[in-house]
Amino acid sequence: MTREEFLKFSSDRVIFLDGATGSNLIKAGMPVGVCPEDWILNHKDVMKKLQSDYADAGSDIVYAPTFTGNRIKLADYGFEGRIEEINSELVKLSKEAVGGRALVAGDLTMTGKQLKPIGDLDFEDLVDVYKEQIGILEKAGCDLLVVETMMSLQECRAALIAAKEVSDLAVMVTLTFEADGRTLFGSDAAASAITLEALGACAIGANCSTGPDKMVEIIGNMASVTSIPIIAKPNAGLPSVDENGNTEYDMDCETFVVEMEKLINAGASVLGGCCGTTTDFIRGLKNKY
Repeated sequence: MTREEFLKFSSDRVIFLDGATGSNLIKAGMPVGVCPEDWILNHKDVMKKLQSDYADAGSDIVYAPTFTGNRIKLADYGFEGRIEEINSELVKLSKEAVGGRALVAGDLTMTGKQLKPIGDLDFEDLVDVYKEQIGILEKAGCDLLVVETMMSLQECRAALIAAKEVSDLAVMVTLTFEADGRTLFGSDAAASAITLEALGACAIGANCSTGPDKMVEIIGNMASVTSIPIIAKPNAGLPSVDENGNTEYDMDCETFVVEMEKLINAGASVLGGCCGTTTDFIRGLKNKY
C-alpha cells in the first residue's frame, strides 16, 4: 500500500488499529528482560491468537511484532545475525493470524542508541539501520509500515528518509509525549506533525504516553496544522503496580471507549490502543465509532 493508496483507504472513515502487544504478552507469560521477538517465535500460538482476536474485534491494521527488530536492539541479545529470519518470520506469522481480514504493518521503533551529539550514533548510520529492517519487512510482505513510540523527531526523520530510499510503502508515524506536551527530546506536537507530513508520512499522531483523556491537546495541535489522518493510540489510563508486582492500568474498556470520543472531536480518525488495552477495547471502539 502506497501513501496515496492509504490516503484513499482512510478517506471519510475511521480506521481501527490493534491494541497492546507487550502488556498482553506479559500476561500470557513472557518474562521481563527477554528478547520479545525471539520469545514470540518460540510461542507463536500466543501471538497468533492475539492478532487473530484483534482482526475479529475489528482492527483494519494489525502491527507485526517487529517493534525492536532492528540490528542495534537485536544485538543486545546477540541476535543481530538473525535479523532477516526474525523479521520475516514475524511478518509471516501476522499475515497468517489475520488471514486477510486486516492489513499488516511492519513495526519499527527507536534503537536505544542516541544520535550525536548526545550519543555516538551518526545520522547516516541510523538511516542505514532502518533501511535494512524496512527492506526485510517489505520483502516479507507487510502491507505498510509504522514507526511508533518515538521520542526523537530526528529519529523519525531517519526512519522516513530510510523508507523513502528503499520502499514505496506508506509509513504511519506516532510519537510519545511527556506531561508538558513535548517529546523527551523537546519537540512539540505541532512542529512534529508539520515536519513528518513534509517528509512523506501517510498518517501521524501519538501513542502510549497517557490515557485518551490526557491526549486531547496533543491530537488537536497536530490536527490543526496538517491535512493527513491523525492517529490516537493511547494507553488504558495510568499504570500502577499491584502487590504482586504486576502492572495494571486504571481505565476500563467502557471508560476508554467513551473518552476516545474527545480525541475524535479533536481530529483523530485512526484509532487504537497501547499499553493495557485488549481486544475488548478495540471491539468497543469498532462498535461505537
